[in-house]
Amino acid sequence: MIEYFIGVDGGGSGTRVRLADRDGRELAEGASGPSGLMHGIARAWTAVEDAAAQAFRAAGLAIPDRQRVAIGLGLAGVHNKQWAAEFVAANPGYARVALETDAGTTLLGAHRGQPGAIIALGTGSVGEVMLADGSRYEVGGWGFPSGDEAGGAWIGLRAVNHIQQVVDGRATGSPFASAVIDACGGTRDAIQVWLANATQTQYAQLARLVLQYADASADADPTARAILLEAGRQVDLIAHALDASASLPVALCGGLAAPLRPYLPPALLARVVPAQGDSAAGALRLIQQSGKE
Repeated sequence: MIEYFIGVDGGGSGTRVRLADRDGRELAEGASGPSGLMHGIARAWTAVEDAAAQAFRAAGLAIPDRQRVAIGLGLAGVHNKQWAAEFVAANPGYARVALETDAGTTLLGAHRGQPGAIIALGTGSVGEVMLADGSRYEVGGWGFPSGDEAGGAWIGLRAVNHIQQVVDGRATGSPFASAVIDACGGTRDAIQVWLANATQTQYAQLARLVLQYADASADADPTARAILLEAGRQVDLIAHALDASASLPVALCGGLAAPLRPYLPPALLARVVPAQGDSAAGALRLIQQSGKE
């Protein structure tokens, strides 16, 4: 008999879970490292289980046998059907598993299952819409480095491209460039080593420097600001592709949703509504609706 439901939001930077009892009462949350499938199936399950264990401990509960737990997951990388199948096949024993893209669970959480669009802005980026007839489709989410426009890794990649030009003498240096250079090792040789080993998550960590130096309330760096204005334009393009009629509400979700708001076109901002729930809430809704006992 299923006694607990877990909703999981797993991406390239971290994992968050929400724990509920069989009556739907939310009990606690937990967090762990990345569980996006691009990091590997075993690592994803390890992060999910670590976060789930934290949630049970936070609720003051002993960790139960997995057969008493149903788990819904919205994970980055699920668009790769092979990875998704391998992840489900590696289920360590949960009574029921429901797997969706992180965009799908974000959509379920943001509009509580009602029509609307979401644009998730975190390590990566993706948009998804649910139309009035219940049909859904996705825009973006192609993955880093080829896609994920306006995501943290995409922003970080552009910062790295800028410092390469600064180090070469092709672009003028600045405090912003110096900060990024230092974050990547400080010298040309060290930057080369950083580039050879950098993950999507490490690129995304550079986005904080872009945001810091682009801040209009300070002496804004023009290059940093230009990167974020282009990010805002990319978000607008995603929104238009999701709903060209501009008739549906749009919720911006993820860790970069709030920081990027100042760089969005005014017409898009007029359509933006607060998300009513996050991806973990959507994943919890997903597993609860998949067949309550």
